Amino acid sequence: MNGATERMDALVIGAGPAGLMAAEEMARAGLAVTVAEAMPSPGRKLLMAGKSGLNLTKDAPREAFLSAYAEAETWLAPMLMAFGPAQVCDWAEGLGQEVFAGSSGRVFPRAMKASPLLRAWLARLEGLGVTLRRRWRWTGFENDDFAFETPGGRQVLRPARVILALGGASWSRLGSDGAWAPWLAARGVGIAPFLPANMGFGVAWSGHMARHFGQPVKGAVLSAGAVRVRAECVISARGVEGGGIYALSRALRDGAPLVFDLAPDRDVDDVARKLAGRGKESVTNRLRKAGLGPVQIALMQECARPLPADPAALAARIKALTLPLTGPRPLDEAISTAGGIARTALTDRLELRALPGVFVAGEMLDWEAPTGGYLLTACLATGRWAGRAAAEL
Repeated sequence: MNGATERMDALVIGAGPAGLMAAEEMARAGLAVTVAEAMPSPGRKLLMAGKSGLNLTKDAPREAFLSAYAEAETWLAPMLMAFGPAQVCDWAEGLGQEVFAGSSGRVFPRAMKASPLLRAWLARLEGLGVTLRRRWRWTGFENDDFAFETPGGRQVLRPARVILALGGASWSRLGSDGAWAPWLAARGVGIAPFLPANMGFGVAWSGHMARHFGQPVKGAVLSAGAVRVRAECVISARGVEGGGIYALSRALRDGAPLVFDLAPDRDVDDVARKLAGRGKESVTNRLRKAGLGPVQIALMQECARPLPADPAALAARIKALTLPLTGPRPLDEAISTAGGIARTALTDRLELRALPGVFVAGEMLDWEAPTGGYLLTACLATGRWAGRAAAEL
């Protein structure tokens, strides 16, 4: 139907976790569902996340789990209580993927990878009659219809109901580029500015740090403002990144300093005693004897220079070493984004007030959560919620 207008029951734009979950809910309700995906294959960000072990969700008490969503907790809570960690585990196992919880409560499939789960899910969707159209890139509205560039030429669709699940504005190479924001804003949809989330931060390292690039900082407690975590981070040529930094990224983005406690299991007096040297022993050797590794010593030399000779002063720096940051890494390098479609633009059913019959799910919505299973759980939960609401039209 090149250039023509095609009518259909339900259209989902975006074949990530939120879009596929919405498609499944509508297909189970008996609707003929088409999923339009801009990329050559679905679930690309999911597959990328799964390369280091697919973190499906977090096994945590309900209150603690919900509080991770900060100011979005109130309006996301009904969706997350309907499809939270327990339901995510059941869903994965229903796709033949046994799961387990690690010591931190993070839940993974036994296979660790995303590809077996995604293959099983796509097969189930095909069995439900869902049509997946690859390389169908949404290019905006034509009157009240949805226009696409496709391998077969330009297509215009007029579905009875639409789920938008296009992701945020990070990782554009995987399909999430935020191009949709001005199109929706032009239709009166409130859009909060995009901000990077779960991202690394820049540091203007001196040359002597180059040999430590790619190395983790282990055994430290990191803090930013009121947030304090015991987790690793990685020294990179561009700055610092990794789980410990991502957990603090919101506070750091808002201007809080990044502080390392390099000896979290000892008080400052104990550290000072271990630092007390004899004769002309070098400060570096004293740091080594105090239990600091090469990367930690390098951080001290980088950020606490000149290193104080007094053991008490040096111990105080070890217990509270501030790392000067140049700012967050660019939006497109972030794991996720804050901002997007404002809560005020939505009904409780995740339907756009300005565009009746159009629902939104996943990272397009203005919510922010840490890594550790929270991101994927909320994408699945909002996709399910929007799919069920759309099916009731």
